[in-house]
Amino acid sequence: MGRVIYLPISEEEVASLKAGEVVYVTGTLVTARDAVHARFLVDGVPLPFDLRGLAIFHAGPVMVKSGSKWVCRSIGPTTSMRMEYYEYEFIERTGVRLVIGKGGMGNRTTEACRKFKAVYAIFPGGCGALGAEAVEEVVGVGWLDLGIPEALWVLRVKELGPLIVTIDTLGNNLTESVKSFARARSRYIMKKLEIST
Repeated sequence: MGRVIYLPISEEEVASLKAGEVVYVTGTLVTARDAVHARFLVDGVPLPFDLRGLAIFHAGPVMVKSGSKWVCRSIGPTTSMRMEYYEYEFIERTGVRLVIGKGGMGNRTTEACRKFKAVYAIFPGGCGALGAEAVEEVVGVGWLDLGIPEALWVLRVKELGPLIVTIDTLGNNLTESVKSFARARSRYIMKKLEIST
């Protein structure tokens, strides 16, 4: 098991996280997908919650109403590259310290993590039930008019993970490193096999 990170997280602690490290998060995080990013950054609508020092999760949870409360039945990651266009400005303007999602993110997010001291971590796809087990309470919801998957869900979680830090505050991008290694290895193998492209 990896290190447990408590939210909100300080700049000093987030700077100690390194690409490739496995962590679990405990505390408050907020879901934010495409529609939230666009409403905030394109439409200019202020966010209903202060995200400084917190985590956002690129996720569309399955929520059900139980009496007056919401209950999370499943929460798994959304492909984060869909938010690449927005993420630099989102990190800059909100002060979010941890972005959680699926797959890699690109150069703009890498630069934002380096410049504004944030990290990007991946949660395994297909583990929505595992994610829901970590949700202790649905604290609140904003922008429910966007629909359940796209709304801003404020969640209190305990040891959500495993998360793999993929982009750290030094600008190391594990996904890009793996892709670069795979391309180089592929060229080497093709040359050895005398296969031309």
